[in-house]
Amino acid sequence: MIKQVRFDKKQRVIDELTRRIETGLMGSGELLPGENLLAQEFNVSRGTLREALSELKRRNYIATQIGVGSIVTYDGISLDQHAGWAQALADTGARVTTEILQLIAVQRPDLAVRFGTADFIALDRRRTAAGGSVVSLERVLIPALNGLENLPRDGLIDDSLTVTMAAHGYVGDRGDQWIGAEPLNRDDAELMSREPGTVFLKASRTTFDRRQRFMEHVESLLDPVHFRLHLAFGSST
Repeated sequence: MIKQVRFDKKQRVIDELTRRIETGLMGSGELLPGENLLAQEFNVSRGTLREALSELKRRNYIATQIGVGSIVTYDGISLDQHAGWAQALADTGARVTTEILQLIAVQRPDLAVRFGTADFIALDRRRTAAGGSVVSLERVLIPALNGLENLPRDGLIDDSLTVTMAAHGYVGDRGDQWIGAEPLNRDDAELMSREPGTVFLKASRTTFDRRQRFMEHVESLLDPVHFRLHLAFGSST
């Protein structure tokens, strides 16, 4: 009987954390509380909590890495986004092709206070898996400064935004990433060959460079069949 009660408590933790992840409630990019606070929240022992977290880790819902924040995985493999999405996906062995939908200059006065400029280069990219399924849609805003304003004419270096930014003196140093879930609107659904209302993960990432300059703001729609979210906890398990 005691073993059954412990199993039920563990399953309750698993079910609730899974629900929060899959519905986007756990997509703020903030670290979760440590084990003690989580155990208090769910009214379980630390042993039971650790068993639940281990099961979530086994299912690739979370990663117990200290001080990392939110981590996106592709087919269960963590993506190191420092080298850019294309390289990160290539490192997993995934056969994913990238198509540039637009590379244009835009003005966004509404973002001037937040990013220190109203002039941006907008880059939209669509990524497709080997079977022909679109797995992500990415929209990027970078400052139209320091030679980047010429990108619509010159294009990307080696088809890589990360390489291009580095060539213009921008190397990522810090930032934040928020991950949630939302249904595709009609326009995005058409671009991704999906039905409107299909729920996708939505990642929003802002990066600043080593000189503390705004570097890029990226919004990505990610197919949850392939992409998952890991969350790092405040203490190891």
